[in-house]
Amino acid sequence: MTHRRLTGTVVLATHNRGKIHELKALLEPFGLTCQSVADLGLPEPDETADTFTGNAEIKALAAARATGTPALADDSGLVVPALDGAPGVVSARWAGPTKDFHVAMARVEHELAERHASDRRAHLVAALSIAWPDRHTETFEGRVYGNLVWPPRGDRGFGYDPMFVADGHTRTFGEMEPAEKHAISHRAEAFRKLVAACLA
Repeated sequence: MTHRRLTGTVVLATHNRGKIHELKALLEPFGLTCQSVADLGLPEPDETADTFTGNAEIKALAAARATGTPALADDSGLVVPALDGAPGVVSARWAGPTKDFHVAMARVEHELAERHASDRRAHLVAALSIAWPDRHTETFEGRVYGNLVWPPRGDRGFGYDPMFVADGHTRTFGEMEPAEKHAISHRAEAFRKLVAACLA
């Protein structure tokens, strides 16, 4: 497949302020100007796919069509094998209508306890999809493996970060400085693939 170079302005197809901040920090050093669908007052489409990649592509295509500008969408979540892969692609929905990830993390812990699960292995997945207005899309996936801790630790990052400790580390993503997390995270791995294909 011939990759297409991303230049100029890119629309970030998310209303999640944590994701907007992380994506801007990753993209702006490459000379890209970033806007978000939140800033533009655009809604997010229904995420009806059963994979992270599928949902990222839905969001990126919707934003590219609405704005006439290349759009980048992230779909990410927590996968817990002891919960049969849950919360998975519905990770954000576990946070409820107010997007309270303290609620989501408590639910993960509760469901592990309900199953008397001693296996606390988990991984975070991020799919980054770029879509152009002509519907050309390119999608890149990254993963990071680790363990879940309870109670959550740290107030940095977002989502499930305060309960996730990556392999080889002792601090949660919620305790790490942003630069340290960016060096090893699932989103960073996906972004490295995106850079090689569309920004290098």
